[in-house]
Amino acid sequence: MKLALVRQRYNPYGGAERFIERAMTALAAEEVELTLLARSWSGGAGAGSDRHIIRYDPFYVGRVWRDWSFARAVRAALKAHAFDLVQSHERIAGCDIFRAGDGVHAAWLEQRARLQRLPGRIATRLSPWHRYTLAAERAMFADPQLKAVICISELVRNDIRRFYGVADQKLHVIYNGIDLERYHPQLALQHRSAVRQRWNIPETTPLFVYVGSGFERKGVSSLLEALAAAGARDARLLVVGNDKQRNRYLSQAARLGLGNRVVFTGGVEDARPYYAAADAFVLPTLYEPLSNAVLEALACGLPCIVSTQCGAAELVKPGVSGYVCDALDLAALSARIDDLARSGMAAGMRPAARAAVAHLGLDAMAVRLLELYASLL
Repeated sequence: MKLALVRQRYNPYGGAERFIERAMTALAAEEVELTLLARSWSGGAGAGSDRHIIRYDPFYVGRVWRDWSFARAVRAALKAHAFDLVQSHERIAGCDIFRAGDGVHAAWLEQRARLQRLPGRIATRLSPWHRYTLAAERAMFADPQLKAVICISELVRNDIRRFYGVADQKLHVIYNGIDLERYHPQLALQHRSAVRQRWNIPETTPLFVYVGSGFERKGVSSLLEALAAAGARDARLLVVGNDKQRNRYLSQAARLGLGNRVVFTGGVEDARPYYAAADAFVLPTLYEPLSNAVLEALACGLPCIVSTQCGAAELVKPGVSGYVCDALDLAALSARIDDLARSGMAAGMRPAARAAVAHLGLDAMAVRLLELYASLL
Protein backbone atom coordinates (compact mmCIF):
# COMPACT_ATOMS: atom_id res chain seq x y z
CA MET A 1 0.00 0.00 0.00
CA LYS A 2 1.28 3.47 -0.90
CA LEU A 3 0.47 5.98 1.83
CA ALA A 4 1.28 9.70 1.66
CA LEU A 5 1.58 11.76 4.83
CA VAL A 6 1.25 15.55 4.54
CA ARG A 7 2.95 17.82 7.09
CA GLN A 8 4.08 21.32 6.17
CA ARG A 9 6.99 21.83 8.54
CA TYR A 10 8.94 19.32 10.58
CA ASN A 11 10.21 20.42 14.00
CA PRO A 12 12.09 17.67 15.86
CA TYR A 13 10.41 18.74 19.12
CA GLY A 14 6.85 18.70 17.75
CA GLY A 15 4.21 16.17 18.74
CA ALA A 16 2.91 15.63 15.20
CA GLU A 17 6.42 14.98 13.95
CA ARG A 18 7.06 12.44 16.69
CA PHE A 19 3.88 10.73 15.59
CA ILE A 20 5.17 10.62 12.00
CA GLU A 21 8.49 9.16 13.13
CA ARG A 22 6.72 6.54 15.22
CA ALA A 23 4.20 5.76 12.49
CA MET A 24 6.96 5.30 9.92
CA THR A 25 8.83 2.99 12.27
CA ALA A 26 5.75 1.00 13.22
CA LEU A 27 4.39 0.65 9.67
CA ALA A 28 7.68 0.01 7.87
CA ALA A 29 7.47 -3.70 8.63
CA GLU A 30 3.87 -3.92 7.42
CA GLU A 31 4.58 -3.49 3.69
CA VAL A 32 3.33 0.09 3.79
CA GLU A 33 5.30 2.42 1.53
CA LEU A 34 5.31 5.82 3.23
CA THR A 35 6.04 9.14 1.56
CA LEU A 36 6.08 12.47 3.35
CA LEU A 37 4.96 15.60 1.49
CA ALA A 38 6.53 18.56 3.30
CA ARG A 39 7.74 22.10 2.85
CA SER A 40 10.76 21.58 5.09
CA TRP A 41 12.27 18.89 7.28
CA SER A 42 14.84 19.73 9.95
CA GLY A 43 15.40 16.17 11.15
CA GLY A 44 18.24 13.84 10.32
CA ALA A 45 18.40 10.52 8.53
CA GLY A 46 16.30 7.47 9.19
CA ALA A 47 12.55 7.74 8.91
CA GLY A 48 12.95 11.37 7.88
CA SER A 49 15.60 10.85 5.20
CA ASP A 50 15.23 12.22 1.67
CA ARG A 51 14.17 8.88 0.25
CA HIS A 52 10.88 9.28 2.12
CA ILE A 53 10.26 12.95 1.36
CA ILE A 54 8.92 15.03 -1.52
CA ARG A 55 9.48 18.71 -0.76
CA TYR A 56 7.20 21.51 -1.89
CA ASP A 57 8.39 24.98 -0.91
CA PRO A 58 6.57 27.63 -2.96
CA PHE A 59 7.38 31.29 -2.32
CA TYR A 60 5.30 33.07 0.32
CA VAL A 61 5.11 36.13 2.51
CA GLY A 62 3.19 35.83 5.78
CA ARG A 63 1.30 32.97 7.42
CA VAL A 64 -1.80 33.05 5.24
CA TRP A 65 0.17 32.90 1.99
CA ARG A 66 2.43 30.24 3.54
CA ASP A 67 -0.42 27.87 4.36
CA TRP A 68 -2.41 28.60 1.20
CA SER A 69 0.59 28.08 -1.12
CA PHE A 70 1.53 24.78 0.52
CA ALA A 71 -2.05 23.50 0.34
CA ARG A 72 -2.19 24.46 -3.35
CA ALA A 73 1.12 22.67 -4.02
CA VAL A 74 -0.07 19.53 -2.24
CA ARG A 75 -3.32 19.39 -4.20
CA ALA A 76 -1.34 19.68 -7.44
CA ALA A 77 1.09 16.97 -6.29
CA LEU A 78 -1.70 14.53 -5.54
CA LYS A 79 -2.73 14.70 -9.19
CA ALA A 80 0.82 13.86 -10.29
CA HIS A 81 1.47 10.91 -7.95
CA ALA A 82 -0.40 7.67 -7.47
CA PHE A 83 -1.07 7.08 -3.78
CA ASP A 84 -3.58 4.59 -2.42
CA LEU A 85 -4.39 6.87 0.52
CA VAL A 86 -3.40 10.41 1.47
CA GLN A 87 -3.33 11.29 5.16
CA SER A 88 -2.96 14.98 5.89
CA HIS A 89 -1.78 16.50 9.15
CA GLU A 90 -2.73 19.93 7.79
CA ARG A 91 -6.15 21.44 7.10
CA ILE A 92 -6.19 20.71 3.36
CA ALA A 93 -9.32 19.69 1.47
CA GLY A 94 -8.93 16.89 -1.08
CA CYS A 95 -7.24 14.27 1.12
CA ASP A 96 -8.66 10.91 2.14
CA ILE A 97 -7.78 11.12 5.84
CA PHE A 98 -7.25 14.02 8.19
CA ARG A 99 -5.31 13.36 11.36
CA ALA A 100 -6.49 15.99 13.83
CA GLY A 101 -3.19 16.05 15.70
CA ASP A 102 -3.40 19.81 16.21
CA GLY A 103 -6.97 19.53 17.40
CA VAL A 104 -9.79 21.81 16.29
CA HIS A 105 -8.83 25.43 15.66
CA ALA A 106 -12.32 26.65 16.51
CA ALA A 107 -12.08 24.91 19.89
CA TRP A 108 -8.67 26.45 20.59
CA LEU A 109 -9.97 29.94 19.85
CA GLU A 110 -12.93 29.30 22.15
CA GLN A 111 -10.57 28.44 25.00
CA ARG A 112 -8.13 31.24 24.19
CA ALA A 113 -10.95 33.76 24.49
CA ARG A 114 -11.12 32.88 28.19
CA LEU A 115 -7.77 34.63 28.64
CA GLN A 116 -8.41 37.56 26.34
CA ARG A 117 -9.99 40.89 27.05
CA LEU A 118 -12.42 42.38 24.55
CA PRO A 119 -9.74 44.04 22.35
CA GLY A 120 -7.86 40.75 22.12
CA ARG A 121 -10.98 38.82 21.18
CA ILE A 122 -11.81 41.34 18.48
CA ALA A 123 -8.25 41.20 17.12
CA THR A 124 -8.42 37.42 16.96
CA ARG A 125 -11.76 37.52 15.18
CA LEU A 126 -10.41 39.95 12.58
CA SER A 127 -7.05 38.20 12.14
CA PRO A 128 -6.56 37.14 8.47
CA TRP A 129 -4.69 33.98 9.51
CA HIS A 130 -7.34 32.82 11.99
CA ARG A 131 -10.06 33.57 9.43
CA TYR A 132 -8.18 31.59 6.78
CA THR A 133 -7.54 28.67 9.15
CA LEU A 134 -11.17 28.46 10.24
CA ALA A 135 -12.31 28.57 6.59
CA ALA A 136 -9.82 25.86 5.62
CA GLU A 137 -10.92 23.73 8.57
CA ARG A 138 -14.59 24.15 7.64
CA ALA A 139 -13.97 23.33 3.96
CA MET A 140 -11.90 20.26 4.80
CA PHE A 141 -14.50 18.74 7.13
CA ALA A 142 -17.24 19.40 4.54
CA ASP A 143 -15.24 17.90 1.65
CA PRO A 144 -16.86 14.69 0.29
CA GLN A 145 -13.35 13.36 -0.49
CA LEU A 146 -12.70 13.09 3.26
CA LYS A 147 -13.25 9.46 4.19
CA ALA A 148 -12.01 9.41 7.78
CA VAL A 149 -10.74 11.62 10.59
CA ILE A 150 -8.18 10.28 13.04
CA CYS A 151 -9.06 11.87 16.36
CA ILE A 152 -6.21 11.56 18.82
CA SER A 153 -8.56 11.76 21.80
CA GLU A 154 -12.24 11.74 22.71
CA LEU A 155 -11.86 15.46 23.37
CA VAL A 156 -11.00 16.05 19.71
CA ARG A 157 -13.82 13.83 18.45
CA ASN A 158 -16.35 15.68 20.59
CA ASP A 159 -15.07 19.06 19.38
CA ILE A 160 -15.34 18.02 15.72
CA ARG A 161 -18.90 16.85 16.30
CA ARG A 162 -19.78 20.04 18.16
CA PHE A 163 -18.33 22.55 15.70
CA TYR A 164 -18.70 20.80 12.34
CA GLY A 165 -21.26 18.01 12.72
CA VAL A 166 -19.09 15.36 11.04
CA ALA A 167 -20.79 11.96 10.93
CA ASP A 168 -19.76 9.57 13.70
CA GLN A 169 -18.73 6.84 11.26
CA LYS A 170 -15.97 9.08 9.93
CA LEU A 171 -14.49 9.81 13.37
CA HIS A 172 -11.95 7.28 14.67
CA VAL A 173 -10.17 7.71 18.01
CA ILE A 174 -6.61 6.42 17.73
CA TYR A 175 -4.27 7.54 20.49
CA ASN A 176 -0.63 8.17 19.67
CA GLY A 177 1.64 5.19 20.17
CA ILE A 178 4.46 5.26 22.72
CA ASP A 179 7.75 3.38 22.62
CA LEU A 180 7.26 1.70 25.99
CA GLU A 181 10.83 0.47 26.08
CA ARG A 182 12.28 3.91 25.39
CA TYR A 183 10.05 5.60 27.98
CA HIS A 184 10.17 3.55 31.16
CA PRO A 185 10.35 4.05 34.95
CA GLN A 186 13.81 2.48 35.00
CA LEU A 187 15.17 5.65 33.38
CA ALA A 188 15.27 7.12 36.90
CA LEU A 189 18.12 4.76 37.77
CA GLN A 190 20.17 6.15 34.87
CA HIS A 191 19.42 9.88 34.94
CA ARG A 192 17.76 11.08 38.16
CA SER A 193 20.88 11.90 40.17
CA ALA A 194 22.84 13.38 37.27
CA VAL A 195 20.10 15.82 36.21
CA ARG A 196 19.41 16.89 39.78
CA GLN A 197 23.10 17.49 40.39
CA ARG A 198 23.36 19.53 37.19
CA TRP A 199 20.63 21.91 38.34
CA ASN A 200 21.55 21.79 42.04
CA ILE A 201 18.33 20.06 43.14
CA PRO A 202 18.64 17.87 46.27
CA GLU A 203 17.65 14.23 45.86
CA THR A 204 14.74 14.43 48.29
CA THR A 205 13.31 17.73 47.01
CA PRO A 206 9.88 17.37 45.31
CA LEU A 207 10.49 18.06 41.63
CA PHE A 208 7.86 18.75 38.98
CA VAL A 209 8.59 18.83 35.26
CA TYR A 210 6.81 20.57 32.41
CA VAL A 211 7.71 19.68 28.80
CA GLY A 212 6.46 21.62 25.79
CA SER A 213 6.75 24.70 23.61
CA GLY A 214 4.08 27.39 23.26
CA PHE A 215 4.07 28.55 26.88
CA GLU A 216 0.92 30.69 26.60
CA ARG A 217 -1.34 27.91 25.37
CA LYS A 218 0.18 25.28 27.63
CA GLY A 219 -0.23 27.27 30.80
CA VAL A 220 3.27 28.11 32.00
CA SER A 221 2.09 31.42 33.45
CA SER A 222 -0.65 29.68 35.46
CA LEU A 223 1.83 27.03 36.55
CA LEU A 224 4.23 29.64 37.93
CA GLU A 225 1.39 31.38 39.77
CA ALA A 226 0.19 28.10 41.26
CA LEU A 227 3.67 27.03 42.32
CA ALA A 228 4.22 30.36 44.08
CA ALA A 229 0.89 29.99 45.91
CA ALA A 230 1.40 26.34 46.89
CA GLY A 231 2.19 25.46 50.48
CA ALA A 232 5.06 23.17 49.44
CA ARG A 233 7.76 25.86 49.54
CA ASP A 234 10.53 23.37 48.80
CA ALA A 235 8.94 22.10 45.57
CA ARG A 236 10.97 22.82 42.43
CA LEU A 237 10.05 22.97 38.73
CA LEU A 238 11.89 22.22 35.50
CA VAL A 239 10.40 23.99 32.46
CA VAL A 240 11.68 22.08 29.44
CA GLY A 241 10.97 23.71 26.08
CA ASN A 242 11.36 26.82 23.95
CA ASP A 243 9.20 29.91 23.61
CA LYS A 244 9.70 33.24 21.84
CA GLN A 245 8.55 35.03 25.00
CA ARG A 246 10.86 33.08 27.32
CA ASN A 247 12.20 36.23 29.01
CA ARG A 248 8.66 37.23 29.94
CA TYR A 249 8.28 34.01 31.93
CA LEU A 250 11.71 34.39 33.51
CA SER A 251 10.62 37.83 34.70
CA GLN A 252 7.36 36.45 36.03
CA ALA A 253 9.18 33.75 38.01
CA ALA A 254 11.47 36.39 39.52
CA ARG A 255 8.53 38.68 40.33
CA LEU A 256 6.77 35.82 42.14
CA GLY A 257 9.84 35.21 44.26
CA LEU A 258 10.44 31.74 42.87
CA GLY A 259 14.16 32.40 42.49
CA ASN A 260 16.09 29.17 42.00
CA ARG A 261 12.94 27.05 42.46
CA VAL A 262 12.28 27.20 38.71
CA VAL A 263 14.76 26.23 35.98
CA PHE A 264 14.10 27.04 32.31
CA THR A 265 16.21 24.51 30.41
CA GLY A 266 15.34 25.56 26.85
CA GLY A 267 14.53 23.04 24.13
CA VAL A 268 16.07 19.59 24.31
CA GLU A 269 16.19 16.77 21.76
CA ASP A 270 15.63 14.12 24.42
CA ALA A 271 13.38 14.86 27.39
CA ARG A 272 13.81 11.43 28.97
CA PRO A 273 16.47 12.48 31.50
CA TYR A 274 14.14 15.22 32.74
CA TYR A 275 11.23 12.84 33.18
CA ALA A 276 13.63 10.55 35.02
CA ALA A 277 14.73 13.31 37.39
CA ALA A 278 11.22 14.39 38.33
CA ASP A 279 8.64 13.11 40.78
CA ALA A 280 5.61 14.32 38.82
CA PHE A 281 4.62 15.99 35.56
CA VAL A 282 2.35 19.00 35.18
CA LEU A 283 0.67 20.53 32.12
CA PRO A 284 -2.10 23.06 32.90
CA THR A 285 -2.72 23.66 29.20
CA LEU A 286 -5.59 25.84 28.04
CA TYR A 287 -6.06 23.51 25.05
CA GLU A 288 -4.18 20.36 24.06
CA PRO A 289 -5.64 17.68 21.76
CA LEU A 290 -3.66 14.92 23.51
CA SER A 291 0.00 15.70 24.43
CA ASN A 292 2.77 13.26 23.70
CA ALA A 293 4.59 14.71 26.69
CA VAL A 294 1.86 13.48 29.05
CA LEU A 295 1.95 10.02 27.47
CA GLU A 296 5.73 9.91 27.79
CA ALA A 297 5.63 11.07 31.39
CA LEU A 298 3.03 8.44 32.30
CA ALA A 299 5.10 5.77 30.57
CA CYS A 300 8.05 6.87 32.73
CA GLY A 301 5.90 6.35 35.81
CA LEU A 302 5.20 10.00 36.59
CA PRO A 303 1.81 10.92 38.03
CA CYS A 304 0.47 13.84 35.97
CA ILE A 305 -1.49 16.99 36.71
CA VAL A 306 -3.35 17.91 33.53
CA SER A 307 -6.20 20.22 32.61
CA THR A 308 -9.74 19.35 31.64
CA GLN A 309 -9.06 20.61 28.09
CA CYS A 310 -6.19 18.19 27.58
CA GLY A 311 -7.07 14.99 25.72
CA ALA A 312 -4.65 13.00 27.88
CA ALA A 313 -6.88 13.71 30.88
CA GLU A 314 -8.94 10.78 29.60
CA LEU A 315 -6.06 8.50 30.64
CA VAL A 316 -5.49 9.99 34.10
CA LYS A 317 -7.47 8.56 37.00
CA PRO A 318 -7.73 11.30 39.65
CA GLY A 319 -6.04 10.36 42.91
CA VAL A 320 -4.61 7.20 41.36
CA SER A 321 -2.32 8.21 38.48
CA GLY A 322 -2.53 11.98 38.85
CA TYR A 323 -5.08 14.79 38.93
CA VAL A 324 -7.28 16.78 36.55
CA CYS A 325 -8.35 20.40 37.05
CA ASP A 326 -9.36 23.44 35.02
CA ALA A 327 -6.39 25.23 33.49
CA LEU A 328 -7.41 28.57 35.03
CA ASP A 329 -8.32 27.25 38.49
CA LEU A 330 -5.12 28.29 40.26
CA ALA A 331 -6.38 27.23 43.69
CA ALA A 332 -7.04 23.69 42.47
CA LEU A 333 -3.71 23.55 40.65
CA SER A 334 -1.84 24.69 43.78
CA ALA A 335 -3.68 22.09 45.86
CA ARG A 336 -2.73 19.32 43.43
CA ILE A 337 0.91 20.44 43.52
CA ASP A 338 0.76 20.22 47.31
CA ASP A 339 -0.80 16.76 47.10
CA LEU A 340 1.99 15.35 44.94
CA ALA A 341 4.70 17.17 46.89
CA ARG A 342 3.77 15.28 50.05
CA SER A 343 6.26 12.60 51.01
CA GLY A 344 5.60 9.30 49.25
CA MET A 345 2.45 10.47 47.41
CA ALA A 346 3.97 10.69 43.92
CA ALA A 347 6.02 7.53 44.40
CA GLY A 348 2.90 5.59 45.36
CA MET A 349 1.25 6.55 42.05
CA ARG A 350 4.10 5.47 39.80
CA PRO A 351 2.78 1.95 39.00
CA ALA A 352 -0.68 3.31 38.14
CA ALA A 353 0.84 6.02 35.95
CA ARG A 354 2.76 3.45 33.92
CA ALA A 355 -0.31 1.20 33.68
CA ALA A 356 -2.39 4.09 32.28
CA VAL A 357 -0.52 3.91 28.94
CA ALA A 358 0.59 0.27 28.92
CA HIS A 359 -1.90 -0.43 26.12
CA LEU A 360 -0.58 2.35 23.86
CA GLY A 361 2.54 0.72 22.43
CA LEU A 362 3.69 1.35 18.87
CA ASP A 363 2.44 -2.03 17.71
CA ALA A 364 -1.05 -1.27 19.00
CA MET A 365 -1.07 2.02 17.12
CA ALA A 366 0.11 0.31 13.93
CA VAL A 367 -2.68 -2.27 14.19
CA ARG A 368 -5.33 0.43 14.61
CA LEU A 369 -3.98 2.44 11.66
CA LEU A 370 -3.76 -0.58 9.39
CA GLU A 371 -7.29 -1.60 10.28
CA LEU A 372 -8.49 1.87 9.35
CA TYR A 373 -6.53 1.96 6.08
CA ALA A 374 -7.82 -1.50 5.13
CA SER A 375 -11.41 -0.48 5.80
CA LEU A 376 -11.02 2.57 3.55
CA LEU A 377 -9.44 0.60 0.70
